[in-house]
Amino acid sequence: MKLPQQRIYTLDDIYALPDGERTELIDGQIYYMAPPSRKHQEILGRLYRTIADYIDSKGGSCKPYIAPFAVFLNGDDKNYVEPDICVICKPEKLNDKGCNGAPDWIIEVVSPDSRRMDYYTKLFKYHDTGVREYWIVDPDKSRILVYNFESEDITEYTFSEIVKAGIHEIIRLAPIWHQNKKRPPSIKETEVVKPL
Repeated sequence: MKLPQQRIYTLDDIYALPDGERTELIDGQIYYMAPPSRKHQEILGRLYRTIADYIDSKGGSCKPYIAPFAVFLNGDDKNYVEPDICVICKPEKLNDKGCNGAPDWIIEVVSPDSRRMDYYTKLFKYHDTGVREYWIVDPDKSRILVYNFESEDITEYTFSEIVKAGIHEIIRLAPIWHQNKKRPPSIKETEVVKPL
């Protein structure tokens, strides 16, 4: 949720907030983040585990990170986000504070309070700063929108479909939300088109 603001804020303002206060900074405006729901965390955990396990099993150079993880999109002091999941394939962008510059792939799981932010504000910001692929995972609509900014393609999937990830090489993730199953998809259920 964006609060009315009269000035441009910087990272110094973010760092001065009380411990535990989760915020993001986009173009000098502070956005406060509500705590995620249990369903949000379940979906996020399943996605991250599948992506991380797959990359680890193939020895890929890309590194996945789960929130909270600092991303300094423009490399300036007026843009700071914590995507739910981000994958960085250029090690030179990483340091002990987080990622300087745009990750290759970002996934946001929509919460009721983040809907406008994920579908509009972040969509345009990620596109403009060089993110290559952006997924919006919407639990209320049981759908995933995949924006491939390099090819300018948008593809919509349901939670029961295999979802294609297109950063660098292509992997296909098995359905992320099994309505009738208690377990997440395993690596064996991940159809590999081309290894990372």
